[in-house]
Amino acid sequence: MALPILPPGPLRLDNLTVPGCLVGEAESLVSRSLTLSEGRIVQADAAAEPVDMKGAMVFPAFIDMHTHLDKGHIWARSPNPNGTFDGALEAVRADATARWSAEDVRARMEFSLKAAQAHGTRAIRTHLDSHAPQDAISWGVFAETRADWADRIALQAACLVACDYALEDDFRGTARLVGETDGVLGMVTYPGPDLDAQLDRFFGTALDLGVMVDFHTDETMDPSVNTLRDIARKVIGLQFDASVVVGHLCSLSTMPEAEALATLDLVAEAGLHVVSLPMCNLYLQDRHAARTPRNRGITLVHEMKARGIPVSFASDNTRDPFYAYGDMDMIEVMREATRIGHLDHSDPDWTDAFLTNPAAACGFDAPSLAPGAPADLVICNARSWTELFARPQSDRIVLRAGRPIDTAPPDYSELDPLMRTP
Repeated sequence: MALPILPPGPLRLDNLTVPGCLVGEAESLVSRSLTLSEGRIVQADAAAEPVDMKGAMVFPAFIDMHTHLDKGHIWARSPNPNGTFDGALEAVRADATARWSAEDVRARMEFSLKAAQAHGTRAIRTHLDSHAPQDAISWGVFAETRADWADRIALQAACLVACDYALEDDFRGTARLVGETDGVLGMVTYPGPDLDAQLDRFFGTALDLGVMVDFHTDETMDPSVNTLRDIARKVIGLQFDASVVVGHLCSLSTMPEAEALATLDLVAEAGLHVVSLPMCNLYLQDRHAARTPRNRGITLVHEMKARGIPVSFASDNTRDPFYAYGDMDMIEVMREATRIGHLDHSDPDWTDAFLTNPAAACGFDAPSLAPGAPADLVICNARSWTELFARPQSDRIVLRAGRPIDTAPPDYSELDPLMRTP
């Protein structure tokens, strides 16, 4: 079937397929009608023109809660030399030192945001590499970009620094930028003798600023690495009550089962939010030359969900040394997360991991299909999960304030001037 062309004016979209969890139903998918008028979902409108959607699946516009807009799309000029995590670190550091001017960062951010908008995303949290002096450049660009995009995509930023940076003097300046920009305090945790002091300084700063926190945590297949346990214990001990997000958590998949599950019990007690990044982790983890990978790198999402830990999925990196692919498309994330993490043949409410859970973790407006909600929708040419995930949904309809927008992503040639050798 082909998706219908939607006429202007108030509409009643009949025969839509809706994930049951989004409308309070236990079934995986249910049939519904939605009436759209003056940019919102309404109970009824006598003037609404009925349109038979023939079972097309509908979602509220998506939330992508873990991205790296400052790194995006540098692959063409700074590819990962060997596909490894260390190769990615080295390539990004060299590119940032040589090329990350305000103009360069802004242009690549804009490109990613145009792609995200075309695919149907309405809110994004991005991490920004924030070791001085790059912090001043990237946070200034972010503030300008957030203002320019305020009517299209809600934006948040989290600083991204190594945990040892928390004990350096420059961390004060970075934290000040976070506070002044209504940002999120973030860092990467590594095991070491100073981790406890680093976490104390980090959480103390977050308390002083009154901000949420977001960690890159245990992005390794080394089973001996478990800084997640340290974070959970610190949150419990401090009774830290702002939102705490922990991302990646790859080592949980390789450590002894008893240790992993005991750690998850602490995560549940601490009330942490987890974001899994399966596409990037599948790309980087367990990569060795001329050897087939044995492990997927995805964290223990089913075991987390069983403990009531809110789990989300997100894009992570896009066409940079940490992940050579991606297009800021949450339907792609949903499709690949389902395949990689075996979300099928499981609970019927995994849709929440791409909408409701990330909204709660970040404080974005909750997604809704109820009357009064914005008519910001993504409609796909699919009547079932297998139809949705079998194809890329490149013919999807994206509605913002009830009207279709251009769903053509930006052309890569726009970035060509940035890819030339200086």
